[in-house]
Amino acid sequence: MLDRPIGQWLANLRRPGALADKPEWEAALKEIDEDWNPSWPAEWQRHFAVVREMLAEETILAYVEPGVTVHGMDIGKWLARQRQPEVWAALADGQRVRLETIGVVPHSPGLEASVKPSTTPMGAFGRGVAALAQYKARVGSLTIPRGHVERLEDGTEVKLGVWIMNQKGRRAKLTPDK
Repeated sequence: MLDRPIGQWLANLRRPGALADKPEWEAALKEIDEDWNPSWPAEWQRHFAVVREMLAEETILAYVEPGVTVHGMDIGKWLARQRQPEVWAALADGQRVRLETIGVVPHSPGLEASVKPSTTPMGAFGRGVAALAQYKARVGSLTIPRGHVERLEDGTEVKLGVWIMNQKGRRAKLTPDK
């Protein structure tokens, strides 16, 4: 910022006792952002700030899936991890409150147990085709939003919009039967 290493400056101010003789600086920084020096790791706060900004820009939470990268950070992977019940339980109260205020809640611990396993072995491509057929039968169209998730009869969820984009990207490598 203004040709100054602002990130390094803030990191130095976060050191214990760095602002002991400058309470007015600390007050000014808190006025700008109450989370400028959180009690949890700054790395967690950076990821949270990106997710908060994405959701403020009308991004749908379902679109923030593993692989969505912002400023070199895999935000989707981070968000999925925060929603795991064991990780959620280990978060500080302030972290959970911040996540809840933007609509992030943990996954139900019994969710995996409620999904019945498929009785017919099917690969990822087969699941994608089955989801595509089911979607077309229900909607009558193959115009699928990128973030759409289709739930098959056996309870399997297919990220159909992403699957379609992947198939288009791999078009040249697909075998003739596919």
